[in-house]
Amino acid sequence: MSPMSRSSYLTLPSGRELNSELIDKRSRFIAQLVHVDNERAADEFVEQIRARHHDARHHVPAWILSDGRERCSDDGEPRGTGGMPVLEVLRGAGLVDACCVVTRYFGGTLLGPGGLMRAYSGATNQVVQRAREEDAIVEMTLVTPVTCVIPYAVYGRVERLVQDNGGKIRDSIFMEDVQLNCVFRAGDEIAFIEAMRELAAGDELCSVGESRFAEF
Repeated sequence: MSPMSRSSYLTLPSGRELNSELIDKRSRFIAQLVHVDNERAADEFVEQIRARHHDARHHVPAWILSDGRERCSDDGEPRGTGGMPVLEVLRGAGLVDACCVVTRYFGGTLLGPGGLMRAYSGATNQVVQRAREEDAIVEMTLVTPVTCVIPYAVYGRVERLVQDNGGKIRDSIFMEDVQLNCVFRAGDEIAFIEAMRELAAGDELCSVGESRFAEF
């Protein structure tokens, strides 16, 4: 199932990089994990890592986007021993809009295909676990924004209606009337809008925005 067909997915905060290092028979496997919005951003991060570790032998990347596209590369390692193990860890963690590059400094001892797969997946598992421990994995939920313009007299009642229907008030603007900018998990806004219609004796006090993914 494509992440975009779900009601929520997991990703990383923008602008933050997580790192972890695994050593196996003196070979260093450095995993670097970031949020990316598109293929170009993923490619730019890979090039950034190549420049940072210009003296390393391999830079094995894998990325998954929220539209379902994904890609990985062994970057010169034996086929299937680098990129796919990294990608499988990202899949297993449920991460999307994420790119991980594992840089390998060769330690002089061949690890063999099985050893390489364990090292690349192990390094990626470590950096994903670090992201969990540092609360750097966020859930993006499909939400619907709803804006209401109401009289001051019913502000408290509407505030309770938002809460009772699982919504959140992002902000309130107090002018001649009160403008409430609310957000609901997609679908939950229907009951709220009906309750508002009943409160206003049939008048429409709400305008509904386009659903989008956001932290809720």
